[in-house]
Amino acid sequence: MSEGSGNGRIPFDVLDAQYRVVDERPRSTVVRRRRQRLWPPLALFLLTLASTLIVGTDFARSYAQNVAPFSGSDGIGSLLEAAWHHPSMILLGVPFSFTLLLILLSHELGHFFAGRYYGIDVSYPYFIPAPNLFGTFGAVISIRSPIPTRKALFDVGIAGPMVGFLFALPAMAWAVATAKIVPEAQANATIQFGNPPLILLLDRLFHPGVDSNWILLGPVGWAAWVGLLATAMNLLPMWQLDGGHIVYSLTSRHHQRISLAVGLGLVALGVYSWPMWAVWGIILLALSLRFGHPPLLNSWEPLGSGRRVLAVAALLILILSFTVCPAR
Repeated sequence: MSEGSGNGRIPFDVLDAQYRVVDERPRSTVVRRRRQRLWPPLALFLLTLASTLIVGTDFARSYAQNVAPFSGSDGIGSLLEAAWHHPSMILLGVPFSFTLLLILLSHELGHFFAGRYYGIDVSYPYFIPAPNLFGTFGAVISIRSPIPTRKALFDVGIAGPMVGFLFALPAMAWAVATAKIVPEAQANATIQFGNPPLILLLDRLFHPGVDSNWILLGPVGWAAWVGLLATAMNLLPMWQLDGGHIVYSLTSRHHQRISLAVGLGLVALGVYSWPMWAVWGIILLALSLRFGHPPLLNSWEPLGSGRRVLAVAALLILILSFTVCPAR
């Protein structure tokens, strides 16, 4: 609609950006945080601790026997039965469980403290226990108030994977440096796990000339492997994943198109490599089409060159952590 001056109506958010109120604090700082019960996240954490301790015993057992994880294992049911009859055996799972929970917790606390810094109402981290190969589906937090600016969205989005990667990197470097060299270690493995580029680089650094399939990681290394996979999945530049938040803060106009392109790419990748990539891509495509990214209170604030450099660093972390075929 025209205002009679030959120009279109000025958007309200432009007026808001030009005429600031006296109080310069982000509007989210006046949002009253909801009261949170401590026992639900604590209970989920303890359940995840128990589940990762149990599966961690198999990583410790296989490493002690110089075989790949789950070689000849009867599955999660047998581990649960063994832990029930011999509770002390779960102490073998401490290295795996402690390392994995530390990486996941540092990731979520990165989001948590970045959100609190900007006055955003964020929940405590919720761990997700699961009867799978790793004992967990990761951890999540909930953002329960609007995000004020592009800088706030970028910082909250990148803080988690950046901090988590900083914990996973030394754990993986130590694990590769101290790994066993076992010829054909993967030969009798029920499940063969792939390696992200970071592990391949560390293999060449610490074990030059050695076939990567001969390098047998210990429990700490497998925990870091799971942490890298979680980092890569969260950094995918689509929907409301951490990578999606980063993309939206960089270019909100093209966020939806990038999300759809990445989702279709995951589906195609799943057809030719790991089927779960296709499942993950379909889920994210459905979420992207049904639930768009929430708008910002102030979308006109410039992001700055420093954060754009960090965005390139996040892309590098994604490349180093991403495994084309995690398991087969």
